[in-house]
Amino acid sequence: MVATAPLAETRTLLENISWQTFKTMLAETGSERKTRIAYDKGTLEIMTPLMPHENSNRMIEGFVVVLCEELNLEYKRSGSLTLTRDDLEKGGEPDSSYYIQNELLVRGKENIDLATDPPPDLVLEVEYSKPKVDKLKLYASLGIPEFWRYNGSVLRVYTLSGGQYTEVETSPTFAQVTVKEIPQFILQAKKDGESATTRAFRNWVRQGKQP
Repeated sequence: MVATAPLAETRTLLENISWQTFKTMLAETGSERKTRIAYDKGTLEIMTPLMPHENSNRMIEGFVVVLCEELNLEYKRSGSLTLTRDDLEKGGEPDSSYYIQNELLVRGKENIDLATDPPPDLVLEVEYSKPKVDKLKLYASLGIPEFWRYNGSVLRVYTLSGGQYTEVETSPTFAQVTVKEIPQFILQAKKDGESATTRAFRNWVRQGKQP
């Protein structure tokens, strides 16, 4: 018998959707919906996260918070913030997003407008299945400095330079530690529990960070 991986998310692709229709859809569905969207000039992807997807997302979010705390970095969690650019007709909702370097510029803000505000410094996409919209091009066009993508086993880190992403071994935000080790802690949590694993992760950061 061939073992099959559990379904982690579903993805639906819609073509020939106008920007105005997309914006109307966002307004009418509101912030309570569980789906996440990505739009690029007429192509709309609707992603519905399931338990494996959301669990990985929340675990990594917890680890990012630990990293910020241990490395004395202030942060603002912006979650699946809807990021849109009317001038580019592009939009996306990452699984998680964070203001770190630019946290002070958005501290206390309830609404973000990319026409006047900086984009998040770091976004995460959990991708157990292949996205139907090219997220590398999408987030690069939105000016996201650092992009993480996790496929259930590997965490890849990309940095923006010259309008394009380059995969790197070390996160510039958390250069003192090796964030690509995070997947092993996600696996550990399935055995030891999330609280115990988060404590282990914090100890690992304290022991491994460079002065």
